[in-house]
Amino acid sequence: MFTGIIEAVGSILSVRERSGAREFVIEAPELAGELGAGDSVTVDGACQTAVRNDARTFSIDTIGTTLSRTIAGGYGVGTRVNLERSMVLGGRLDGHLVQGHVDGVGRVLSIRPEGDYWLMDFQVPPVVEEVVILHGSITVNGVSLTVNAIPTRGQCQVGIIPFTWDHTNLGSLKPGDPVNLEGDLIGKYVAKVLRGWKGGASLSLEGLEAMGYGGPEA
Repeated sequence: MFTGIIEAVGSILSVRERSGAREFVIEAPELAGELGAGDSVTVDGACQTAVRNDARTFSIDTIGTTLSRTIAGGYGVGTRVNLERSMVLGGRLDGHLVQGHVDGVGRVLSIRPEGDYWLMDFQVPPVVEEVVILHGSITVNGVSLTVNAIPTRGQCQVGIIPFTWDHTNLGSLKPGDPVNLEGDLIGKYVAKVLRGWKGGASLSLEGLEAMGYGGPEA
């Protein structure tokens, strides 16, 4: 599990094709030395496993499904990536519960300054849209953010404060760029329940009775 609070912005140092996967060496002296082989780390919000490390760099092996379902497939030498190590049980949860499982790739629609901060509008895929609520949480390239507005169907707006702008790769985005999106974890389970289970029965009173939970007199 992660929190969506970025610890460092790394840079892709090298890319090497492997059988069914791609090896990325990431330069990140702020945290590379703290990682051990087998440790989990999110790279732009996608949970990866560090396989080798030294004081300045660490390596990950990214499989084909991740390359096709996230923005990792477009990484090249010099790409800046947001990094976060897995959370420590009992530690402070400054962002929100993040799995590091990218639900879909969105796209930046617009970026505009608004006083001392920036407003970003994103196109979001249906799987993310169904768990997006006003003032709820969303993870963009691994960054925990609050939904500021829902301009229209299939879109989401967030506000970026100067610290986040300067200390993540969000400040380098431009309209048209793809982004990794993860919907709110709690929202996913609520959506699942509301869709119903056990043969598709809904959570209406009739649906509960059909699942054997009884009526008002039970």
